[in-house]
Amino acid sequence: MAMTRREQSLALAIKGYAWLPDLRRRSHGQPVPMRLLGRPAVAIGGPTAARFFYEAGTVERHDAIPGPVLDTLFGRGGVHTLDGRAHELRKALFVALLMGDGVEGLAKLAGVAFDEAADRWRGAGEISLFDETALVLADSAAEWCGVPQEQSDRTALAMDLLAMIDGFGALGTRQVWARLARGRRERRLTRLIEEVRREDPAPSALSAIAHHTADGHPLDAHTAAVELINIIRPATAVTWLVSFAAHAMERWPETRAKIAESDEYTAAFVHEVRRFYPFAPFLGGRAARDLFFQRTDIPRGTTVLLDVYGQHHDPRVWPEPYEFRPERFLGRPIGEYELIPQGGGDPRTGHRCPGEQITVAVLGTLAQRLARLEYYLPPQDLTIDLARIPARVGSGPRIVVP
Repeated sequence: MAMTRREQSLALAIKGYAWLPDLRRRSHGQPVPMRLLGRPAVAIGGPTAARFFYEAGTVERHDAIPGPVLDTLFGRGGVHTLDGRAHELRKALFVALLMGDGVEGLAKLAGVAFDEAADRWRGAGEISLFDETALVLADSAAEWCGVPQEQSDRTALAMDLLAMIDGFGALGTRQVWARLARGRRERRLTRLIEEVRREDPAPSALSAIAHHTADGHPLDAHTAAVELINIIRPATAVTWLVSFAAHAMERWPETRAKIAESDEYTAAFVHEVRRFYPFAPFLGGRAARDLFFQRTDIPRGTTVLLDVYGQHHDPRVWPEPYEFRPERFLGRPIGEYELIPQGGGDPRTGHRCPGEQITVAVLGTLAQRLARLEYYLPPQDLTIDLARIPARVGSGPRIVVP
């Protein structure tokens, strides 16, 4: 099929999460050719597209991620930019650290820190659940990784991590703050990596990254610092999901009692939050070779966009997709190409995020604590602007713990 391409960068900036779903609806679900940031691109969506996107040798990430995203969210030289053997070796490090016994350890740390924070909130008036959760998660992730954390730097670390995440999809001030935050953290953690290599402390994620070798060669200290941030930052990003969980409990209050009483329902609630609320709008890479998908030629080097938000709200995949129904996940196996907020396929071998287990465990732990906490939301703005990437609850939300 011949591909006519229109530049879509402005439309993305204006429409945000609605951009790709709107384009794909107008094309009746077929691949949508376009130009994005001046480059040829094509948008695809649905479980079949996700399977195609994650097939080995189909899409490559090297040079596919735009500079503004590298300089804010992922960092230069990180695992997200690798393919082939280099990706396999680096990914093994993250799989070893982020999947298995360590998952529950981080969730437990986050739960204890949340309980301690909740004690401070009592009688303190209105607090921002978003900001306070960020402090809890940044602190917990740093401790879990073995990063020495002075109390005076606690807030600065959380604010820098939030800035990196909040600015990756923005122009102007948010982008500038994100770049500055990443620069600060990379410089500080590069020095820490160098110290760890000299002193060789007790086993930890920090030590594992500092001493990781690929083909017999250690990572340079700066790249090791980037990868350390690529553990602490995604853990802190669960802040967004916790605020969405609070939003869901406010809109559908019947969920609170069910979460408080049932681990099975909590797991279903967590998956529904990740499906229903806007988190990753899409995922991208470049065609590693000339491809053909759904009657569409995709030349080598074309940017391929997988529509995540649209897939999560597609009635062909999720009946009544704009209804918040955790029950849809009760007793239902989840296909590895259906629910894809952190990618599809096997996280051990492909590009699906190996930290997904931590996201689910930490969000479940904090959702249960929030459900059991006595609090209320004062009058405030609870709208979620889908034009903003990443989207946030308008006012935090703010809560009062009597």
